[in-house]
Amino acid sequence: MIDARLAERLDSLDAPDGDSSAARWHALAERVLSGHKLTLGEGTEILSSPDDELLDLLSAAFCIRRKFFGRRVQLYFLINAKSGICPEDCGYCSQSKVSSADIPQYNLLSGEKLLAGAQAAVERQAKTYCIVLSGRGPSEREMQAVEAIVPQIKERFNLKVCACLGLLTTEQAGRLAACGVDRVNHNLNTSERMYGEICSTHTYQDRLSTLRAVRDAGMELCSGGIVGMGENHEDVVRLALELAELGVHSIPVNFLNPIDGTPLAGTWNLNPRYCLKVLSMVRFANPKSEIRIAGGRELHLSSMQAMGLYPANSLFVGDYLTTKGQLPELDYKMIEDLGFEVEHNPPREQ
Repeated sequence: MIDARLAERLDSLDAPDGDSSAARWHALAERVLSGHKLTLGEGTEILSSPDDELLDLLSAAFCIRRKFFGRRVQLYFLINAKSGICPEDCGYCSQSKVSSADIPQYNLLSGEKLLAGAQAAVERQAKTYCIVLSGRGPSEREMQAVEAIVPQIKERFNLKVCACLGLLTTEQAGRLAACGVDRVNHNLNTSERMYGEICSTHTYQDRLSTLRAVRDAGMELCSGGIVGMGENHEDVVRLALELAELGVHSIPVNFLNPIDGTPLAGTWNLNPRYCLKVLSMVRFANPKSEIRIAGGRELHLSSMQAMGLYPANSLFVGDYLTTKGQLPELDYKMIEDLGFEVEHNPPREQ
C-alpha cells in the first residue's frame, strides 16, 4: 500500500495548493532547485517531521534527485584491501584498536587480488571501484602499491577508482591524483561537536585537512557520515551542511551497524522511517551530489530499502568492510522494480 501511494505521488510532482505537508515540502524543493541553501532549522524540521508526512517528503526529495540524476542508479563495489591492525580508536569500527570483534586481519592484498576485485566490480555492474585500507594513513610501501595498481585497473577495466587510505598529506594526495585516482573517500562521520565522543586519536580538523588536500590535488571528494551513534538532529544536519560547504561530490550515508566487540555495540537508535528522512534531508542539503545508501542499509531500512532510492541515487553492491551486504541480484531486482536503471561508465575510446 505504501509503495502504491508513493508511486501515485511521483506520477504528479507539481506541488499542490494549500498548506498541506506536500505543498510545504515541494515548495522547499523548488527553492532548493532555484539555488536556496538548506538551513539548519529546515534540516532539523525534516528530521523531526511526522511519519505521516514521509511520502510527501520523499516525493519532494525525488524532485531534486530526478532533476540532476533522472532515474539512474550508480553502483559501487568495495574491497577491503587491508583489514584490521588499525591504531585508531573510532568507536563504531570493528577494525580499530579498541575493538574485540572477530574479523579477518591482513596486510595489503596483492596486486593480483586487487585486479580480481576490479573484475568482480565489472561483473556486478559497478561504475566505481573503492579500494579501502585500514589504518591512520598509508605507509610508503602502501602508497607505492596503490600507485602501481591504479593505472592497471583503469586500463584493463575502465572503472573509476576511489581510494580510502586514511589521513593524507598534501604530498600523498598529489601522488594519488598523478597515478589516476579519481576520487578519495574520507568520511567526516558526524558533526564537529560530536566527533570527540566517537574518536580520540585524531580530530575532526584532521579529517577536514585531508579533504582539503584531496580537493587541492584536483580529485573529487567522497565524504559522508554514520547515523545512529547517539547524535542529535542538529549533528546530522550540521554534517550535511558541512559536506555542502566543502562541495563534496559523493556522499555515502551509513547507518550504524552496532558490531559486537565495538564500543558502540548494542546501540540501536534508528528505524526505517527516520533513515528515509535522513536521506531526504541530505538530498535537500546537497542537491547536485551523488548520495549513496551505504553500510547498514539492509539492517536499518529493511523492507523499505527501495524507498531510499527516491532521495539517493547510489548503492554499494556486494559486501562492506567487515559486514555482509545483500545479494547483488536483490539490488538489481529492486532497481528494476522501481523503474530505474543502472548507470555504467561510457565505453573507452579506441
